[in-house]
Amino acid sequence: MVKGCKELFLIWTARCVSQLMRGNAKAIADRTPEEGEPQNYMFGEMRDALGITKQIDILDHIYSLPADEQAEAHAKIEAIEHAAMRKQVPQPGLVTLMEFLDKHCIRKAICTRNFDIPVDHFLGNHFPGHVKAFHPVVTREFRPPKPSPAGILHISHAWEVVESAGVPATSPSSRPVPLLMVGDSIDDMIAGHDAGAVTVLLRSAGKEELEQDERTHVVIDRLDDLIGLLEKGLEI
Repeated sequence: MVKGCKELFLIWTARCVSQLMRGNAKAIADRTPEEGEPQNYMFGEMRDALGITKQIDILDHIYSLPADEQAEAHAKIEAIEHAAMRKQVPQPGLVTLMEFLDKHCIRKAICTRNFDIPVDHFLGNHFPGHVKAFHPVVTREFRPPKPSPAGILHISHAWEVVESAGVPATSPSSRPVPLLMVGDSIDDMIAGHDAGAVTVLLRSAGKEELEQDERTHVVIDRLDDLIGLLEKGLEI
C-alpha cells in the first residue's frame, strides 16, 4: 500500500472503470483488440454543439451562460453522452482489480464530470454483482467540478479521511492523504494532486505529455497493473 498509511482509499474517474470514451473494437498499439480507440471526437462534438473552441472548458462555458440557457446546453452534451453510453464495455483488468480491493477492504468511489445516467448505466449493466459498490459517486451535479479538488475532498470527508471538505489554502505536499486518484485526463491529475492524493494515470494514446507532468505520480497500462504496485507499496 502507500507507505506510511494504515488505510488506503481509491477514487476513480468514470472513464477508468468503463470504456465510455473508447470506440468499437479497433486494435491500437500495445493494446488488445478488445480495448479500442479513445473516442476523443465526443469532446469535439460537444464543442461544436455549443459553438465553442477547444480552448474553452465545456462545463465552465455552460455555467457561464444565463440560467435560462444552461438547461438547453446541458441537454446538447447529454445527448452526445447518451449515444456514447451504448458503447460502454468494462476496461481490461477491472474485475481482477475490484476483487483485489474487496479482499483487502479498500474502499472506492467515483468522481466524474459526466452526468449520472451514463455512470448508473455502466454500474447497473456492466459492473459485476459480486463486487462491492463504488460509494460515494460524485457526478456533474457536484460543483465545482474537476480540476478542482473539491469533489475528491468531499468524498474524503464522507469517509472521515479529512476533517473538512473545504479546499485548503496550504500546499498539497504539506497535507498528503491516503488516497489514490485514478484517471486518464489532466483534470484528474490536477484534482488528485491538489487534494493531496497520489495520482495514477491510465495510459492512453495522444496523452503522452501527461505522463511527464509533475502532477502525475504513477502511470499504468491497465487497471490490474495497480495490484502489483499496491502489494509492493507506493512511495511518492
